[in-house]
Amino acid sequence: QVQLVESGGGLVQAGGSLRLSCAASGRTFAAYAVAWFRQAPGKEREFVAHITPSGAGTQYLDSVKGRFTISRENRENTVVLQMNNLKPEDTAVYYCAADFWRGKVTTRTMEYAYWGQGTQVTVSS
Repeated sequence: QVQLVESGGGLVQAGGSLRLSCAASGRTFAAYAVAWFRQAPGKEREFVAHITPSGAGTQYLDSVKGRFTISRENRENTVVLQMNNLKPEDTAVYYCAADFWRGKVTTRTMEYAYWGQGTQVTVSS
């Protein structure tokens, strides 16, 4: 069982930066893959970034490559999404999700059993 709590959202101007954190409970967090998703009003939830349990492997949505970086510190049960050069189209509620690592990256929401409550990111133009 894993519980996830996101923090770090807020309002920022275009070109600015935000750092989202996902704090996890549970002694087996190091065995879980973690992903960030986002959902804008009226749109489906979409995959943003993924990180493997060791942190050695990452994957990103094409539109955030080069601007967002996902990382993790397993000793602190934390995953971070560093977001730079933010754009108005990045505005959404951002969710942290986790599931036991099965050896393959998945970008589908249904593949993740554990979710945080979400944190709002608003980028003004």
